[in-house]
Amino acid sequence: MERWLLTLGAVQGFTAVVAAAAAAHLAAGRLDAGRMRAVDAAVQMQGWHALAIVACGLWAARGGALAGWAGAAFLVGSVLFCGAAWMSGAAGVSLGPVAPTGGMALMLGWLLLVASALRAR
Repeated sequence: MERWLLTLGAVQGFTAVVAAAAAAHLAAGRLDAGRMRAVDAAVQMQGWHALAIVACGLWAARGGALAGWAGAAFLVGSVLFCGAAWMSGAAGVSLGPVAPTGGMALMLGWLLLVASALRAR
């Protein structure tokens, strides 16, 4: 589990940097301020949660299954939340309840990480 979380967190981090570059070079000047804020929020949330996934991978040996579940929740949540924010900001397409569902998964990931820390071996 540790290797998968580290790998997936690193991929998330890489794609966050690619997304930030695309937003800076391709989207700037083409999107209105509101849509650009959505894109910036997506990039920021993806970057922070990439680090959280990596942290779960590093913590999993001590934190047990809850750390793995936290990493999985971060991954699913960031894909849903950031993907929906990207679609809304960059393409003007609403995905309905996808972003709030992703946000709830991100919150669940943080609660699972808290539980993992409290139950650490």
